[in-house]
Amino acid sequence: MSKAAAELDTILEAWRNRPLGEMIYLFLDARYEKVRLDGQIVDMAVLIAQGIDAQGKRRILGVAMGLGEAEVYWRTFLQSLVQRGLCGIRLIISDDHAGLRQALRAVFGGIPWQRCQFHLQQNASQYVPRKEMLAEVAADIRKVFNAPDRSTAEAYLKQIVQKYEKSASRLADWMEHNLPEGLTVFAFPEAQRRKLRTNNSLERLNREIGRRTKVVGIFPNDAACLRLISAILMEQDEAWQTGRVYLAIENE
Repeated sequence: MSKAAAELDTILEAWRNRPLGEMIYLFLDARYEKVRLDGQIVDMAVLIAQGIDAQGKRRILGVAMGLGEAEVYWRTFLQSLVQRGLCGIRLIISDDHAGLRQALRAVFGGIPWQRCQFHLQQNASQYVPRKEMLAEVAADIRKVFNAPDRSTAEAYLKQIVQKYEKSASRLADWMEHNLPEGLTVFAFPEAQRRKLRTNNSLERLNREIGRRTKVVGIFPNDAACLRLISAILMEQDEAWQTGRVYLAIENE
């Protein structure tokens, strides 16, 4: 068993360190797994990068383990992608996290960032003062995100901020400062926006990982956790390479 594990580790390490190249879009997310570390059970972050290449196919670009999502872990991970040749990115899509945002500024400063609209809608609910307002607020935010263009979206945003200024002032303030981060996608081709405005593709992948790691429960060490997740991701990457085009990329 130990020999088989060693051989598998060699294959997976080579896959994790394979050369990259041009990727048009970059999706980033993290999930947590329970790992036994120094005699204690801790929640370790699994950082995952997914890309869409110039042919419009999804690719798994990398995976790494960290003690959390602090800037140092994200920055080290992103720098490793660049060192492997990652280039050409036009847009980065992720949820909002302080450590990730700091790392993005350090490694990919100047590249547009799209904050996941799905998570923005979830975050907004924390600022809704009364439960009976939830459906109305969700509908108003969807109206902003589903606008035909950015100028219309900004006009809708201004209207809903004014609408809630008196009845839900904290919500109105949060909307004014956070929802614009979900509008970056309007600068990109309309036919691509639906798949670029959220992190849902990577979220679905994370659910599949969770289905497989749930069987293990607690990993004996971080190497075992990285081994299983790398194997799942390598399998998915190969399936995407031989599968259909995910997004039609317009050649400029």
